[in-house]
Amino acid sequence: MGNNLWKKSIDLLTRRQTNILSAAFIIMATVLLSQFLGLIRQRLLVGIFGASDTLGIYFYASQLPDTLFQLTIAAALSSAFIPIFSEYLAKGQEKEAHKMASTLLAVGFCIFFFLSLLLVLFAPFFLQIFNLGSHFTAAEMTLMVNLMRIIIFGQLLFIVGTFFTALLQSYNHFFIPGIAAALYNFGIILGVLLFSSVFGIYAATIGVLIGGTIFVLVQLPQARKVGFSFHPSFDYLFSDGVTRVGKLMWPRTVAIVIFQLGTVAIGAFISFLPDPGRMNVIFDFAKTLAFAPVVLFGQTIAQAAFPVLSREKDKLTEFKTTFLNSFNQMLYLVLPISALILVLRIPFVRLVFGASKFDWPATVLTGQTLAYFCLSIFAQALIALILRGFYALHDTKTPLIISGLSTIILLVCAYFFIIVSHMGVESLAIAFTITSIIQMIILFLLLEKRVGRFDKWPLFVSWSKILISSLFTALALYIPLKLLDQLVFDTTRTINLIFLTGISSLAGLSLYLFLTWFFDVKEARTYLLVFKRIGNWRDILSKSQEVLGDGKINQ
Repeated sequence: MGNNLWKKSIDLLTRRQTNILSAAFIIMATVLLSQFLGLIRQRLLVGIFGASDTLGIYFYASQLPDTLFQLTIAAALSSAFIPIFSEYLAKGQEKEAHKMASTLLAVGFCIFFFLSLLLVLFAPFFLQIFNLGSHFTAAEMTLMVNLMRIIIFGQLLFIVGTFFTALLQSYNHFFIPGIAAALYNFGIILGVLLFSSVFGIYAATIGVLIGGTIFVLVQLPQARKVGFSFHPSFDYLFSDGVTRVGKLMWPRTVAIVIFQLGTVAIGAFISFLPDPGRMNVIFDFAKTLAFAPVVLFGQTIAQAAFPVLSREKDKLTEFKTTFLNSFNQMLYLVLPISALILVLRIPFVRLVFGASKFDWPATVLTGQTLAYFCLSIFAQALIALILRGFYALHDTKTPLIISGLSTIILLVCAYFFIIVSHMGVESLAIAFTITSIIQMIILFLLLEKRVGRFDKWPLFVSWSKILISSLFTALALYIPLKLLDQLVFDTTRTINLIFLTGISSLAGLSLYLFLTWFFDVKEARTYLLVFKRIGNWRDILSKSQEVLGDGKINQ
């Protein structure tokens, strides 16, 4: 009986998801696991190496390989591959779709290999951008070079795994790709645990190789199950599908170039600060905590909605309904979480990164930086959805223009804060927040112009209710936090810190649920119905169309 139930449960999780809510549920569950393992990875690294220049050098060494990956394969997969591949499947041209996909993978892999070879050969030259402040010694720069060269090999594996993820998501399979992404973090954890005592910080790069291998192998059986086999064809290099992907992806590629230049420039600005390695660790950790809800709620809902929006590009009424439902569901989730992280930022930093080698000044500075990041969580989450709205409409040029404008704003703000005003690393989070909010507003208004006017009054009423509820949530979090910290708990002990955080979070989120229910927010009814039925979760996943009311993924 138990084995039969287990098999049915696994079958349910690995089958094709048929609507946005069930797909988002699966993605959120796997992303939550991935985020949890990611935080363990960060805690392990800081527990062994501390908020040190050594760990900061490792983070610097990861930036250029990640930039190269984003340029060569992520651009095509994130903006162009899924819509075009989905069109092939909708027309019953599965064999042609697979040939097109194989050709794209081969081309992307070859381009990455060639460019990575240049990066490996001239690594000392390229990495000087992270030493503009001349704070790193020659030995530290050599370490950065060696680490980057190893990480690049891990990115070769990551390209294949990411391609499998896009392929399976085109078939509405979300569980296996999500688990594979989580196990990528597990591979890094494994590498650090097994090899750090012998190889030091090099253990993290060994973990990247292990994680990349796992990422590929876990998805391979499911890729074969959907009928995919790698058969690139030179004849397909100039086929209609590949050509259309190329036309759609080049603006996205340029947008990623601009965004990645901004990311690299932020690292360069950090190099002007005292102890740049330490400051880079603090900035990265604050950004990791702030982006957890963006990935968990923003990217998952956007990812689940993308295939639906792609199929509704010629039905703008349905497109707008799907987009606004996803928009409101996302806002309903991220605003209270933003309030929670903002108010409980110091306890969260202590719980996640509070190892003996992560000292109190580093904790406070990480908390301050995180506070400024929190103000842009909602904008970053919504940008993920709005961008996919443009991509579904086969418009990648508009996001390109706005991305360029946003990067200019980011760099101007960063230059003013760091070079002119001599502010600290937390000012870069302020620059990031200003840029994100401006970018989100402009993109939303331009998308509205593209698809037709949104009925703003109901939206304004709904958003106002969610915002007011979130503000009261912040107050409900703050009061028990202060009272329990000063009168009840000795928060120098981890167990008391957990109780303090848990009680405050429960008080705040309970009030949020009550207020949104009291204000009759539609999204509250949706999620409360899910919670009521949580005991019959298999039925939720298979029939959650009844809860959502729309957003069905057509086969």
